[in-house]
Amino acid sequence: DILPSHINLVGAELEMVQMENRERRLRDLLNPLRATYDYILIDCSPSLGIITVNALTASDSVIIPVQCEYFALEGLSKLLNTIKIIKSKLNTSLEIEGFVLTMYDSRLRLHNQIYEEVKSHFKELVFNTVIQRNITLSESQSHAKPALMYDAGSRGAINHMQLAQELIEKNV
Repeated sequence: DILPSHINLVGAELEMVQMENRERRLRDLLNPLRATYDYILIDCSPSLGIITVNALTASDSVIIPVQCEYFALEGLSKLLNTIKIIKSKLNTSLEIEGFVLTMYDSRLRLHNQIYEEVKSHFKELVFNTVIQRNITLSESQSHAKPALMYDAGSRGAINHMQLAQELIEKNV
């Protein structure tokens, strides 16, 4: 099952500011579904707003995408600090499932350096699978389709399937 995001979420952050237990809303909605699904994946925007805090509060673990750009490494420390705070105050069972490098191009020295730096720091938490830079991923978004439904044979779709397989094998 896929439940895509919607334009109406734009105002959700503002509406949630006034709500009681605003950080736990998504967790409370998802708890009844846990018995139905082996995995519930929540794809968050790169912000650290209330919706992302809700997703982290509702999650058992988090896969952290790391874009192969220098500034992404700076943002990573802020995200890790946010995860630490959420783990201590809202969700003591939250774990880091792993890091996945995205928009990776093996021909670029910078991307290889970033991969090696992330790998040396986080070791076994870095997935072997990388999500390579691929136009199909952008095109699928503009057609409002998941990459697998848009072009299952594309490099981006194949990378996502490899990541899913690696995640399943890690948790078996």
